[in-house]
Amino acid sequence: MAGFDHDIIIVGGGIHGAGCAQAAAAQGYNVLVLEQHALAHGTSSRSSKLIHGGLRYLESGQFALVRECLQERRRLLQNAPGLVHLIPFHIPIYEQTTRRPWQIRSGLALYALLSGLEHSGLFSTVPKRQWAELDGLQTTGLQQVFRYYDAQTDDAALTRAVMQSAISLGAELAMPATFDGAELDDHGCRVRYLHQGRTIRRRGRIMINATGPWAPQVLVRVMPVQPAIPIELVQGTHIVLPGSLVQGCYYMEAPSDRRAIFAMPWRQQTLVGTTETPFHGDPSAIVPLPQEQDYLLQTAGHYFPAYRNLGRGAIQSSFAGLRVLPGGAGTAFGRPRETVMHCDRATNTRLLTLYGGKLTAYRATADKVMQLLRATLPPRPRQADTRMIRLIDSDTYDSPR
Repeated sequence: MAGFDHDIIIVGGGIHGAGCAQAAAAQGYNVLVLEQHALAHGTSSRSSKLIHGGLRYLESGQFALVRECLQERRRLLQNAPGLVHLIPFHIPIYEQTTRRPWQIRSGLALYALLSGLEHSGLFSTVPKRQWAELDGLQTTGLQQVFRYYDAQTDDAALTRAVMQSAISLGAELAMPATFDGAELDDHGCRVRYLHQGRTIRRRGRIMINATGPWAPQVLVRVMPVQPAIPIELVQGTHIVLPGSLVQGCYYMEAPSDRRAIFAMPWRQQTLVGTTETPFHGDPSAIVPLPQEQDYLLQTAGHYFPAYRNLGRGAIQSSFAGLRVLPGGAGTAFGRPRETVMHCDRATNTRLLTLYGGKLTAYRATADKVMQLLRATLPPRPRQADTRMIRLIDSDTYDSPR
């Protein structure tokens, strides 16, 4: 470590920053994480709370992503039983539903195959005599209901648990710490940040920009100036309604545009989401839009008469997060959801920026990051294998530096 304070300096304490910290510390590297607010302050606490393969991504041909996420789901069910739980998912098919029963059956069969045909990948149809037990689901025009299993989590708690495991392996966390700038030279990076009223300078071999929608704002503070790849920000809003769905999650087709919408139990209430609204502006200023709330209320009421004709006043709470997608033509639905990893140069990487990614695949993403950086980093004795690290649901962790 002669001349370096850290092997890797990570900016961002969301799930990908925490995952990279865990992976790097597990491989024996000296890691510092900078988080401006709180762990999972941004997108990582504003997701749909699902650990899943992403059934809908089969429609856009993202088979490798679905398979990877299903593998990671299996690992999380094994390693984080207090944080990740299998729950039943229901897909109701009505006369007017665009996706017909044979299409859903084929998709679920492929989903099961990609999961390795494990027990959690099995699916069935719900007998008509049991439809009345499905949380008041509208049965007029109902033709079939499929049931399969995926997993649910508290996304913020999962992020904290991953960071806690990184800290237990030797990673350091500075929080709140505001990234102030970085300078790249031939051998690494010099990073400045504000912490506890002081400007602190640290030298690292590599800086990882894991700030999600704030990634371009971080890049403009790096010298020499680093180009940002074309991205688009898409806002996803969720609303929380009174009453709980005791039979599990419902995977519904929005009547207005046929998008897939979830309604699921969440802390004795019902979580409904998500939207896909193009976002332009400061990521810190994101708020749920009235038209998004109306859209989700309409969808919930269409499938559950108990929620019909509710106004915005019935919404218990709501939140919005930002997804980072590669720039391109067409709708957000068809865009690739794999994480894009952009290095400042082809060899001897000094700066790696992460764009996008999935909550479920955070560990696999971090593993790919470390593989990408292997040629730049010196060898270190491995401390642990992230495929086997147990994650504990705890709001307490070592005091940040």
